[in-house]
Amino acid sequence: MRMTAWEIAAACGGRILCGDPETEVTSVSTDSRKIAPGALFVPIHGERTDAHAYIPATFAAGAAATLTQNHAAMDDSHVWIAVPDTVEALRRAAAAYRARFHLPVVGVTGSVGKTTTKEMVALALSSQWNTMKTEGNQNSQVGLSLTMFQLAPEHEVAVVEMGMSDFGEMARLAQIARPQYAVMTNIGISHIQQLGTQENILAEKLHITDAFLPGSILFLNGDDPRLAALRDSLPQVRKVFFGAAPWCQYRAAQVRQEGEGVAFTALCPGESLPVVLPVPGEHNVRNALAALAVTRELGGSLPEAAAALARYQPLAMRQQIHRTSRGVTIIDDSYNASPDALYSSLQVLAGFPGRHVAVLADMMELGAMEEEAHREVGRRAARAGVDLLVTVGERARWMGEGAREVAPGLPRYGFQTNGEAAAFLDGELRPGDVVLVKGSRSMHTDEIVKALL
Repeated sequence: MRMTAWEIAAACGGRILCGDPETEVTSVSTDSRKIAPGALFVPIHGERTDAHAYIPATFAAGAAATLTQNHAAMDDSHVWIAVPDTVEALRRAAAAYRARFHLPVVGVTGSVGKTTTKEMVALALSSQWNTMKTEGNQNSQVGLSLTMFQLAPEHEVAVVEMGMSDFGEMARLAQIARPQYAVMTNIGISHIQQLGTQENILAEKLHITDAFLPGSILFLNGDDPRLAALRDSLPQVRKVFFGAAPWCQYRAAQVRQEGEGVAFTALCPGESLPVVLPVPGEHNVRNALAALAVTRELGGSLPEAAAALARYQPLAMRQQIHRTSRGVTIIDDSYNASPDALYSSLQVLAGFPGRHVAVLADMMELGAMEEEAHREVGRRAARAGVDLLVTVGERARWMGEGAREVAPGLPRYGFQTNGEAAAFLDGELRPGDVVLVKGSRSMHTDEIVKALL
């Protein structure tokens, strides 16, 4: 659906400085390099660059209008809309655009696993409905706002990822997307540096229900202790639990590894069915259960959803399986890292035959828990049967120390750069080895994967 310049200005509390108020906007972008004809450009003050400098270039590329927080007057044939803050204006415009659509919106949040869960939920729903989903992990205030502008009249349901790292963020995200359904994967310690405690993290994430209506449903991972504790609280919200716990409405039984994937029996209200996933890991069983639960509660067919999940393919750098010409298996999980995500990845590594090599880099935003969290990852690696531990970064050296507490004889090597680690692995790996590569995004451990491939 198109919006006129005056509709956008009204939605975001802006003032048109010049140009035709009836100008139609057909898309919205914050990237001056990706401007389509008819676009609204939203320049954002970044840490290094103020994108207002690129406004003339966007008009040259065909933009129809721009927001600005740097100008109080302008004389131009193009539309300029003055606002106090371009990010806030984008958020308000996106909320107004989303309000034009009357369709189920499913929000997905959690400390880890949001993107994979979002992908599985969208895949299951798309087997029966025209589904719009967040591309990649565009889950911030800016990313979610741009995602809402992807809604089109042909869509029948939307699945959006909603990530927060500080107080108040989830409430703002809920006002943008207004989800009537929400999936919460877990409550870990990601972003605990900003939020202080896991109790605060849970309280903030529960703001995903702020726009709930009668009939809305909160889907919760019953295997997470903090989410399981919500069984007897939040009486105003209908809750549906998924997981392995026997009291979950949607649960998995007979979980077993099949080749590089996992199979299980999904026990659902009044129905059970076999499910086969082409990706490994018990955490993916829970992700699939969430997808089945959402599909069923929205009135869909479970067999059709299960058939769609059998075709699931992971996104880049999220437990992608690669084989090198030298016969080495690489589990590329290099997109990001937190303690909970690493525990799951180590379980996946342990499920493969061969010598297990863990290449682990620094984890960020852990605050006062930083040293102990890294040490515990090392302990878990040793308990998971890792045969060789390679760490990258100053913080990751604590992983090696933690591993030594459990397995003093475990071979451990620490490096400061990805290049050093890759060079060591090039001479160390042999056919039949299985290598897990994982670290926080800022550590760029995908460089190691590329070197090995």
